[in-house]
Amino acid sequence: MKADSAPAESALVLSSPAASAAGEVALPRNPATWFRLTLPRYRVGLGPLAGRLAMISVILGAGAIVAFAVSGPSTLVPRSNEVFPGWEAGPLHALFHGLPSAPKTLGWGLSGVLVVMLLAYFVILAAARSLSLRTIVVGILALHLILLMSPPLQLTDMFNYLGYARLGALHGLNPYTHVIKDELNDPVYLMSTWHNLSSPYGQLFTAATYLLPLGSLAVSYWLVKTITVLASLAFLALVWQCARMLGRDPRVAVVFVAFNPIYLVYAIGGFHNDFFMLIPSLGAVALLLARRDRTAGAVLMLAVFVKFTAILLLPFLLVAVLPDRRRALQILLGAVAAAIPLALLSVALFGFSLPNLQDQSTLLTWFSIPNVVGLLLGSGGSPALLRLFDVAVVVAVIVLLRRRGDWIARAGWATLALIASLAWLMPWYVIWLAPLAALSSSYRLRQVTLALTVFLVLTFLPATQIIIQAQGFNPLGTPAGHASSLLQKQLS
Repeated sequence: MKADSAPAESALVLSSPAASAAGEVALPRNPATWFRLTLPRYRVGLGPLAGRLAMISVILGAGAIVAFAVSGPSTLVPRSNEVFPGWEAGPLHALFHGLPSAPKTLGWGLSGVLVVMLLAYFVILAAARSLSLRTIVVGILALHLILLMSPPLQLTDMFNYLGYARLGALHGLNPYTHVIKDELNDPVYLMSTWHNLSSPYGQLFTAATYLLPLGSLAVSYWLVKTITVLASLAFLALVWQCARMLGRDPRVAVVFVAFNPIYLVYAIGGFHNDFFMLIPSLGAVALLLARRDRTAGAVLMLAVFVKFTAILLLPFLLVAVLPDRRRALQILLGAVAAAIPLALLSVALFGFSLPNLQDQSTLLTWFSIPNVVGLLLGSGGSPALLRLFDVAVVVAVIVLLRRRGDWIARAGWATLALIASLAWLMPWYVIWLAPLAALSSSYRLRQVTLALTVFLVLTFLPATQIIIQAQGFNPLGTPAGHASSLLQKQLS
């Protein structure tokens, strides 16, 4: 597919595509506004030395987090104070055993490291065009190797994946109708958290986890970690390939995604299954750009059966090829051709039970956008407000589909709207948006993605929680927040 016409990007990743002689730039229209806004442009160009030093800072930061995580039970690794076997701690445990583990000390230390990594990320972005491919690849590989050695950071989602897999493949119970508590005597029980929540994960992902050697929890654990890290590398390779196909500098696109501290610490460091959704999603984009429309539709369905949120990309694939109705039909035919066997597989393994997306979608996190808006209104993230945000997402998608211009940017804005509507907002959700922002022609979308990254890093810092609790403020202190806390306690 021929790429949408767009002004050439300037020499900087964050620079605007068009500038006036007076040094001001007219930012492109976006779906959230119906007026033009001009801002002064400040050129921030850094050379390769600054970029390499910043990259070393990110690598050292990731290494420090991993060193403290493997050293022993701590708040960095949830549930580790209850059970922390040697196979979870990994081969670096003996090297770093005995490092300080006081919760408050670790909280402030992790917060400082994340802030440093965030600042270094911006330096790498400013120097991206001056960095060689070899430097970028070495930095990415070093970070992935370091993070592979870490136990899951901050959350226990990976053990929940294994819990649902063992529930079905090892204990013969349907993970969409049963809960992890039903395998109370399984060793994974103590390492997981959502004990009373039936699986919210897609059927294809769950079926794939059934293939793990579940007789050994340790082997399954290391296989999932290794495959997730390899999936991250494959995903970044797709970002590179799509950028080349679109005629953009692939170094800038890859750096935009790969050195984001959320991508590193929360997505890779948490070994989340989002990569298994993102690979087919971005693969569908690459296939569409190569005019392999039917295959693009089919591959996108793989992403949908991993995480249903990937369905948001389908209408934008269709508008990308319009007014050529033949190509749009090919995308739909490919999607249907893939969806039918995937649905049959789901019925064969799980009956007509579906992932439990309802319970978790009503839970609130402290600084999810609906809860923040609700706090400003004095009510918190009430059910009525959540429904209003859901309606807003639908309206935003309709408006974006009717607009003209870069379809990748419009898909990015729709993804941003979805993230902003979520009551249960987790930091690594920004990686759904980052590749679309990196590949789009929208300067404003990249700005907003970076702003969202800063917001999520700062609001999820342990130091932020320490400070807020010291002030006696509870972001879930509203009736809606109390209801959410009670439901979360029941589910976990």
